[in-house]
Amino acid sequence: MPAFESDKITVIFVLGGPGAGKGTQCAKLVDNFSFSHLSAGDLLRFEQDREGSQFGDLIRNCIKEGTIVPMEITIKLLENAMNTELEKKRGRPGWTDGKGRFLIDGFPRKMDQALKFEEDVCVASLVLFYTTTEEVMLNRLLERGKTSGREDDNVESIKKRFRTYRDQTMPVIEHFEKLGKVAEIDSSRTIEEVHLDTVNRIKVLQIE
Repeated sequence: MPAFESDKITVIFVLGGPGAGKGTQCAKLVDNFSFSHLSAGDLLRFEQDREGSQFGDLIRNCIKEGTIVPMEITIKLLENAMNTELEKKRGRPGWTDGKGRFLIDGFPRKMDQALKFEEDVCVASLVLFYTTTEEVMLNRLLERGKTSGREDDNVESIKKRFRTYRDQTMPVIEHFEKLGKVAEIDSSRTIEEVHLDTVNRIKVLQIE
């Protein structure tokens, strides 16, 4: 039994390769629809640096190697963050009567994560799938790496992340496509063009 009911809690998974523009688009959607944006990667990075974290070293090693953190850790961090946001935003537009709306960015990355999240936390309403070429993504990430301070924004780590994405995340997209829940969006266009396309896809859900 999931922790949250999907008729009250809207969950949109935001997927795409590293550097596809997921975070940029999520930031704009927060303003449009009063979403709470949860980045699985940011939650993991925060947890690895949190003093006293029992998972810090494990997470740090996974990020460095470009491998996937054990799903139980990521799912628990997401569920905790959702509960925190529901408490914090209670009574705001879109957040009354136990309702909430979440963009979950960079998750699920594997089939078992997708199934476990929907079983334990909440069934997703939609998957935003941002697509572009690996060349575009690589250039964006190397540019970001100049200022991000992220240790995985280097060519070697990026290529490992591309491989992981191809091998493990594409089956997730295919799974949700069969359920009619995937909105594929070409993110090689300008930020504004991609944003307008995304807004139109979300409006289909009739989120007020």
